[in-house]
Amino acid sequence: MLLTKEDIAKRIARELKDGYFVNLGIGIPTLVANYIPEGINVEIQSENGVLGMGPFPFEGEEDADLINAGKQTITTLPGAVFFDSAMSFGMIRGKHVDLTVLGAMEVAENGDIANWKIPGKMVKGMGGAMDLVASAENIIVAMMHVNKAGESKILKKCTLPLTGVGCVKKIVTELAVMEITPKGIKLLERAPGVSVDYIVSATEANLIIEGEIPEMQIN
Repeated sequence: MLLTKEDIAKRIARELKDGYFVNLGIGIPTLVANYIPEGINVEIQSENGVLGMGPFPFEGEEDADLINAGKQTITTLPGAVFFDSAMSFGMIRGKHVDLTVLGAMEVAENGDIANWKIPGKMVKGMGGAMDLVASAENIIVAMMHVNKAGESKILKKCTLPLTGVGCVKKIVTELAVMEITPKGIKLLERAPGVSVDYIVSATEANLIIEGEIPEMQIN
């Protein structure tokens, strides 16, 4: 069973620890806010100047003045605060964020990440991604394992312009949970019903496989 984007977010939410300050990037990462485990209190930060984001609003309850860095409408939790970009990036560059969850176009087996530009396509700029990957101690990538052409996005070496070098710690896709180690990418978990052989065939990078690989726990 291939996981949905929501399932990927649910699995990443299991990585959250009580008291964490968390930055959620654009795309799949923003969904993590909807699946914070019960009993876990975290502060979600958005680089446009919000600390204390909640889940997405229900339809009809959106406030156009409350948005995240991806310009999606959000909710805020009691005690949330708003500030300017200088303060926001001071938090990021000062290493006050415990966990950063980012999307990616490509990740290499040494932890390099490319997530901001496809050559030849118009792009507004790198945004906050460069600061996040340069400053964060713990980066989890939420991404699809293959592109629309069925080609692997987990590579031996990134082909797109890099956002950061050797910074990714863990990857969660619709197929697997993987960890970046000094020896390469280690397969930790597989999506329910998905075989190890299938994951290997969908991965250009070399995977380290040790013993039985358990199925992911989503709920």
